Amino acid sequence: MSLSRTLRVNYKLLPFLTKPQPIKVAVGGRGSGKSIGIADMAVCRMEREAIDIYCLREFQETIADSIHRTMERSITDRLDLPGWDVQENKIVAPNGARTAYKGASRNTNSIQGAEDYRLSVFSEAHTASQDSLDKLLPTILRKPGAQCWFEANPQSSEDPFSQRFITPYLDQLERDGVYEDELHYIVVVNWRDNPWWNEEQERLRAWDYQNLSRAKYDWIWEGKFNDSVENSLIMPEWFDACVDAHEKLGIKPVGAKVSAHDPSDEGSDSKGFALRHGIVVTAVEEKTSGNINEGGDWATDLAIQHGADSFTWDCDGMGVGLSRQVSTAFKGKATQVAMFKGSEGPDNPDAIYEPLPGSPIQNTKAWAEVARNKRAQYYLKLRDRCYKTFRAVIHGEYHNPDDLISFASSIPNIRKLRSELCRMPVKPNGSGRFELYTKPEMKTKFKLPSPNMGDSVMMLMREPAVLSAAPVMPRPIRPSGRR
Repeated sequence: MSLSRTLRVNYKLLPFLTKPQPIKVAVGGRGSGKSIGIADMAVCRMEREAIDIYCLREFQETIADSIHRTMERSITDRLDLPGWDVQENKIVAPNGARTAYKGASRNTNSIQGAEDYRLSVFSEAHTASQDSLDKLLPTILRKPGAQCWFEANPQSSEDPFSQRFITPYLDQLERDGVYEDELHYIVVVNWRDNPWWNEEQERLRAWDYQNLSRAKYDWIWEGKFNDSVENSLIMPEWFDACVDAHEKLGIKPVGAKVSAHDPSDEGSDSKGFALRHGIVVTAVEEKTSGNINEGGDWATDLAIQHGADSFTWDCDGMGVGLSRQVSTAFKGKATQVAMFKGSEGPDNPDAIYEPLPGSPIQNTKAWAEVARNKRAQYYLKLRDRCYKTFRAVIHGEYHNPDDLISFASSIPNIRKLRSELCRMPVKPNGSGRFELYTKPEMKTKFKLPSPNMGDSVMMLMREPAVLSAAPVMPRPIRPSGRR
């Protein structure tokens, strides 16, 4: 078969056939031709090299869920190859090469079957679990010359696939469109790279560009991260507008330096720290190791290093035990210290809240009627700051600078912060008050990690005037009954 005459593949994908790296990854949005191209090239290798193909997906209930149909069209339509036996559950080439199909989620141990194949193809790899990747990669590397091709439209930046194949190389991928080393060849492929782009596809893309949110459009067509969930509190496009918003709007960071710390109650959760100077969030950090006391030392040290005027920490759960430790750390310093109990009722309960457009709250009410607890109250305040900043930056509306928020682009964890804040779903309830899912609920219901950096930023919305003027020390509890 003449490759140059017959194989019609997006030029960005051709290195899959020529590059020696065992791991090849194609990422991008709709209309790029990456699925069709990979299917065509897999068929080409079957025909030329007589190799079997191991076709994988994370979720595969039936063969219809697999790449089988796309490979069938490669044979019958695009490549027009005679003598192939296309069966209901496999494809057999004239030279005896055949396909096999597996769904990784049903039994990750089945992935070890990839060891017997020179080429594995993982379709819609953005759905791959950590367990699947952990088992697959050592397996394919075990056999000299074996390769695995991944095809994906990225989901969240925090998904296992993104964490393994995109996030570590994101700067170069965004700059050059490709990353490669001895192990990987990773390429970004989108609709504008497709030489067979047609008018019908362009009409659909143009309609989406005009009618979808920018974040959703960028995910669908440009292959950007989808850091949002249904009914999310903060939209990704709002967050993006807030990045360096103070520079975009000509606002200098002035005023108090407010810091906050969210301890982790569970060993797998990270610990969060955030610092705001005026409207500018200048630091957001996480600590993934150590116990709660080590995390407390880490956070107070950061606050002191940054010259924070106030320090707040979450005392729900195990955080209550940090009181004496925090007081000791700031002894003799002018730093205002306060505990934050997110499960308590809202601050200033009689103060009036006026909802903004699109707010989960429909009518002007007192905070006691608006928010279920402090966590909900200050996330709502964060939401409103982000919305106002978006309107100011993107639409040129005037808003009081004190009501805005800016995330410094220099924050190393800014992509993860975006993921945490934009995947914060609103919890429906029958009380009429605004409520968010708890961290355990987010883990079990949405499979989302604990948003400890997001919660640290949320606590920054608590104005210093609300804080206690002195370190808070819990009173000793006396035993009940007669002494």
